[in-house]
Amino acid sequence: MSLTVAIVGRPNVGKSTLFNRLVGKRLALVDDRPGVTRDRREGDGRLGHLEFRVIDTAGLEEAKAESLEARMRAQTEAAIAEADVLLFMIDARAGLTPSDRAFAELARRSGRHTIVVANKSESRDSESGMLEAFSLGLGEPVAISAEHGEGMGDLFRALKECFPDDGGEEPEEDVAEEGAARPIRVAVLGRPNAGKSTLINALLGEDRLLVGPEAGITRDSIAVDVERHGVKLKVFDTAGMRKRARVEDKLEKLSVADGLRAAKFAEVVVVLMDATHAFEEQDLRIADLVVREGRALVVALSKSDLVKDSGFASRLREEADHWLPQAKGMPVVLVSGLTGAGLDRLVQAIQSAHEVWNRRVATNPLNRWLSETVDTHPPPAVSGRRIKLRYITQPKSRPPSFVLFCSRADALPESYIRYLTNGLRIAFDLPGVPIRLTLREKDNPYAEKD
Repeated sequence: MSLTVAIVGRPNVGKSTLFNRLVGKRLALVDDRPGVTRDRREGDGRLGHLEFRVIDTAGLEEAKAESLEARMRAQTEAAIAEADVLLFMIDARAGLTPSDRAFAELARRSGRHTIVVANKSESRDSESGMLEAFSLGLGEPVAISAEHGEGMGDLFRALKECFPDDGGEEPEEDVAEEGAARPIRVAVLGRPNAGKSTLINALLGEDRLLVGPEAGITRDSIAVDVERHGVKLKVFDTAGMRKRARVEDKLEKLSVADGLRAAKFAEVVVVLMDATHAFEEQDLRIADLVVREGRALVVALSKSDLVKDSGFASRLREEADHWLPQAKGMPVVLVSGLTGAGLDRLVQAIQSAHEVWNRRVATNPLNRWLSETVDTHPPPAVSGRRIKLRYITQPKSRPPSFVLFCSRADALPESYIRYLTNGLRIAFDLPGVPIRLTLREKDNPYAEKD
């Protein structure tokens, strides 16, 4: 059984830097200012041959109840309760602070095995802070530099003692089974304060992600596993995306870039819009970005409990096709993270969009469709010469991509290409996904060759 390791400590001691080193990727945002991490982030850590689940947490701070800092602390305490081992990090250069001592007592009361990690130990100034760490009464501290990778061998030896079977590697059959039932990767994008984290918490049935009335709470792209009615999803919560001209803060730029990366690696993207202000310019920009990345698109309208209009849903369906013709027929779902309304329909829409995104069409039906389409509406003649459409095939899906062999590919008007794309969408039931149509010319056997 794999252990769960939580990295805890006060703000700006290097928890996210160590997390990134253990998972081998730059998953967590890192900045010099304190308090960058807010939600708890999970990943698959590895150190030597040891494999474990690792949790990055927000910095522990004393705060008033109901404040954002208090909600962040509650997330960290939930991670401590979930963990088997705590890596309690201190800043060796700064030495022990009253906060370090207070939270060391919290770690001690949790009953979890705790390893004191003295980070930033690469300089001579860190020696006194390293010696002070003995006074915490949590055992011998491990001196490391998470940024430079120093001391990882000592940390490996300290962690190794926590593994009952000296490694905790999973059996091969478990890995194979996990790969067979791979969840659908879903990214949730939208403007700030659209209700993304609230929606994901409602899907999970627990307060897993930090929420509140403040806009821009989410910074990192946090992945959570959701299973609802037999459908397995890996859902990525992302930071709200404002207009580029309004994004000036470096940290916000990093958060938005993290969200865009989550969208690129997703299979289905849910664009969450505020039902009271749907299809604003920024919403359409985000949806267009999803289509250009080739992801399946689902439009979800949050806060639908605030709308009392009976014809609201049908009107939004028409608006979606009007404003986003490049993904015509995409699912449009009314949801409410507060009441839980529409969550089952949202999961069904995600599953349906994923199936369409993976759909392949056989070559024979494609070419019968092409023949009928050309007979009904042949391509226009350009410069007095007719363009011949000879053959069509689908080389790949994810998204559905087609190659059309024709004469004079550069002369085929863009309007006719859109006509063919819309015809493919209708004839082969491909709603809500981008369709790639590439034109190719066959080599002319009579052309002069060098």
